[in-house]
Amino acid sequence: MHNLTKGIGKDQSPAGNKKNVAIKRILITRPNHRLGNLLIATPLVQEVLTLFPDSKIDLFVKGGVSPSIFKNFTQVDRIIQLPKKPFSNLFKYLKGWALLKTRKYDLVINSTAGSSSGRLSTQFARSHYKLFSDQKSELQEKFSDYRHSAKNSIYNLRDYLSQFGFEHLSARIPDLDIKLDPDEIEKGKEQLNTIIQNDKKTICLFTNATGAKCYSEEWWTKFYDTLKKNFDDYNIIEMLPVENISKLNFKIPHFYSKDIREMGGFIANVALFIAADSGVMHLASASGTPTLGLFSVSEESVYQPYNHKSFSVNTEQTDNEEIVNLISKTLREYSID
Repeated sequence: MHNLTKGIGKDQSPAGNKKNVAIKRILITRPNHRLGNLLIATPLVQEVLTLFPDSKIDLFVKGGVSPSIFKNFTQVDRIIQLPKKPFSNLFKYLKGWALLKTRKYDLVINSTAGSSSGRLSTQFARSHYKLFSDQKSELQEKFSDYRHSAKNSIYNLRDYLSQFGFEHLSARIPDLDIKLDPDEIEKGKEQLNTIIQNDKKTICLFTNATGAKCYSEEWWTKFYDTLKKNFDDYNIIEMLPVENISKLNFKIPHFYSKDIREMGGFIANVALFIAADSGVMHLASASGTPTLGLFSVSEESVYQPYNHKSFSVNTEQTDNEEIVNLISKTLREYSID
């Protein structure tokens, strides 16, 4: 599909400048159902709302998780949700595509160049201004973090808007953010206190991931023993995945929820979250918590956890002693009350 669609569309930017370009209704397309990929779109939504504070945004996505992610984004007006399994819900799938034609947009943004359905939906939508977010070698040379999937589309958008005379497009790129409200964070604090029942700060582990990104029980056991030895003044607990499994065989205190906002509120109260490359790793960053991403097969420069408190390591190149030193530095720098 990528080969078939890579030639579809090109950035559409009719002659004009910011004085006569009115952008009030925007479509951002990310037709993917994975939690991490949808969370990675939150910086782009924030960027658009900063640039166009009076605008309304529609989202074209897949699966059912987006309403939870964007619950507190008040300017997100409509979320068009394709079914996760199109051929099992063909009518709903076709209806979702048809809805793209029911509104005319001032700007359509494909949030990632690598998405075939993103390119198709950008082409299909009605707008004079379309950004397909193709990779630009000149931007990659200019920005060292251009390849990161949360930042790439923002650099492309800023470059696109500069053609219309928009200036001051050099602000720090927004973090991943699900905009937890105070009640969600307070509930998470209560749930954490029920588990730990002491005044020590907490390190939370998420031991699951998909495919080759998932570390073995042996690896996690050794890593946990290292953490326990070096951070005995911290609680160490585990957040369980939706499958309710544990690479530590449930031997340490754990928390389980299927609600991503409940999970986010819980994570927001821990001192550090550690996970392999996964959607929950990005959820931790989007909850504002210092997050350590463990990488061995996927590309750090593209998928590493992104907020200003987070970092990643390649476990094939970094031993546990060095990881401990990095954790210690992070805990000192971003200690929470």
